[in-house]
Amino acid sequence: MIGPDDVGGVHVKYLYHCRRQLWLYARGVRPEYLSAAVQLGEAVHETSYTRHSPIDLGAAKLDHLDGAAWVHEVKSSARPSPGDEAQVIHYCYRLHAVGVPAEGGILRYPKTRRTRRVPYTEQTAAQARADIDEVIAVVSAPESPPRQTRTACRGCSYLDYCWNE
Repeated sequence: MIGPDDVGGVHVKYLYHCRRQLWLYARGVRPEYLSAAVQLGEAVHETSYTRHSPIDLGAAKLDHLDGAAWVHEVKSSARPSPGDEAQVIHYCYRLHAVGVPAEGGILRYPKTRRTRRVPYTEQTAAQARADIDEVIAVVSAPESPPRQTRTACRGCSYLDYCWNE
């Protein structure tokens, strides 16, 4: 169904956010276009740091890579999450795989004017490899992982799908 080269940043972010969301996303269930939160995120992305062009690595598409080899990602949320960090480290891992020695990631949160640096190390590289294996395991499962508690689903574009019972 999905191989290591098919795992992108969204897969990794969903792995940390909600495994059920990851499982559905990998099967083509994509209600994001109906979500106000996703639309806000796209608007923040389109209006922030517009001087830079995204870099397409196939399954992974990162916002920007600066001259010092730091991956820049713009996030619409107010605060950092483990999924944001894992996603930017995944991009560094992908860059290293194609011969670009990324130093780490810089997460930008325009809503709160915060910036967070996440260095790329041997330890984070090992975690990126483990994340890819875990994404494949979740996606390959014959049944959907259980849904989270309803409060954890607030703002999720998959809310109606998971809680429509």
